[in-house]
Amino acid sequence: MNSRQRRGVILLLLSVLCALGAFAGVLSVIDDVNSKVGPEVAAYELRSNVAPYTPLTAGQFKKIEMPERWLSDNAVTDLSAIRGKIAVTTLKKGSLLQDDMIVDQPALQPGQQEVAIMIDAATGVAGKIRPGSSVNVYATFEGARESDPDQSKIIVTNARVLDVGELTPLEPDSSSRERSATEAVPITFALSTLDAQRITYAESFAKRVRLALVAPGGDSTVPERDRTYELATDK
Repeated sequence: MNSRQRRGVILLLLSVLCALGAFAGVLSVIDDVNSKVGPEVAAYELRSNVAPYTPLTAGQFKKIEMPERWLSDNAVTDLSAIRGKIAVTTLKKGSLLQDDMIVDQPALQPGQQEVAIMIDAATGVAGKIRPGSSVNVYATFEGARESDPDQSKIIVTNARVLDVGELTPLEPDSSSRERSATEAVPITFALSTLDAQRITYAESFAKRVRLALVAPGGDSTVPERDRTYELATDK
């Protein structure tokens, strides 16, 4: 091997060594990035604000990818986790979904049944009553005879709301009891048999049915003596 060939071999070896060094450098950079970022996983971002107690659906969320190490331990990475859940508080647009933001949708307890009635949208809902709310149900009745006073009664206390339906236009009432409301909302309650009878009776025969929202953790118990009101006896 002459000197020119030896120089060629040396240059070739140097080129191979430089290539190996560059490759090792690239691997080092990749390893460093991976060590800082880590593998990516799915997360779910709110497309828009979601009100408290609203049932959750897949359309309310946008799937994104982000490094696993940047997610909190309670981040939701599988959207099946929202099945049968409702928002426990207001969920803000752009927030990442976490499991402490959601709770199980209210369900029937032993001895309860679902009962749905139409409630005047102007006097009974006002956008504040949602699934999971507790309400007292008021009804006003005309006197049985002309000389009898009208009465307001609390017919059910601490009724648990399962669902709030869509605003629905009402058909003109052809019965003798004139209906002045033009729009109503179907409200579904979880009630005992007796309370279900009370609330359906009120829907059929009361002049007006109203819902009073009970504050979370509040005492909704009303003594029997305070459940009926007449203007003439008010002192």
